[in-house]
Amino acid sequence: MRKLVLLALVGLGAQLVDGSLGMAYGVTSTTLLLAIGTNPAAASATVHLAEIGTTLVSGAAHWKFGNVDWKVVARIGIPGAAGAFAGATFLSNLSTETAAPIMSLSLLSLGAYILVRFTVKGLRKDRLGLPLRRRFLAPLGAVAGFVDATGGGGWGPVGTPAILASGRLEPRKTIGSIDTSEFLVAVAASAGFIVGIGAEDIDATWVAALLIGGVIAAPIAAWLVRHIPPRVLGSAVGGVIILTNARTLLRSDWIDAGAGVRWAVYAVVYAVWAAALAVSIRAHRRETAAERDDEREPTPA
Repeated sequence: MRKLVLLALVGLGAQLVDGSLGMAYGVTSTTLLLAIGTNPAAASATVHLAEIGTTLVSGAAHWKFGNVDWKVVARIGIPGAAGAFAGATFLSNLSTETAAPIMSLSLLSLGAYILVRFTVKGLRKDRLGLPLRRRFLAPLGAVAGFVDATGGGGWGPVGTPAILASGRLEPRKTIGSIDTSEFLVAVAASAGFIVGIGAEDIDATWVAALLIGGVIAAPIAAWLVRHIPPRVLGSAVGGVIILTNARTLLRSDWIDAGAGVRWAVYAVVYAVWAAALAVSIRAHRRETAAERDDEREPTPA
């Protein structure tokens, strides 16, 4: 029972982050499931089955708040579904001993990307309004979908920063469109895992716990997307993902590091994480102060 409550809380927290930032539900939830010893394919399948419900509710909430560009949803979601199905069947055919460190390495890389992306660059805003072309969105969706299924998360970490970096879609619509299109990815990935590993290795109560937490958080996150500074949140989430998956890798058969080495690595990660948060908070305050100064400047006659 305690584990189910914990999973529900993780689902709630992960969806708050995902709905506000456009990423990290799958990465956060899969990281926890791997940490408690779940088979990598089963962990990713569990998360994607829960995401069918959370992304449906999240997409509806984002649509209600005007955060969705339906052209982007179609152009990135359909190729993403194809990539997710391929990734799910690929992961299902790997042994647990091989898949666990591979997935942790993938999650660690995604966490590092999130941390660096939001700490150093923030959000680009100088190209808003320019169209996003199908030749950009289709391959992006296919790659993001494959990474999402094989890494237990990645649709948001790959898709959201790429669209934000283009500067052609405002942040709230980028996040809303990515969250909404993820429904297609979750359905396709779940189908791929059921074909690959069957339903017997998936714990329905775990799926339900993650789903309940995520459904509760989805409408709240859609509203919060207008208020939470994504730069700070991205740095915070990136640090959590790096720390947790570094722990898994250091204890894996690939590395099998001693206690001294592990704690030295943890100390470095903590120091980098704290520094990243400090940089993000200062940058956010500077940006806010600059925006206020611009608003106070008198309009030329």
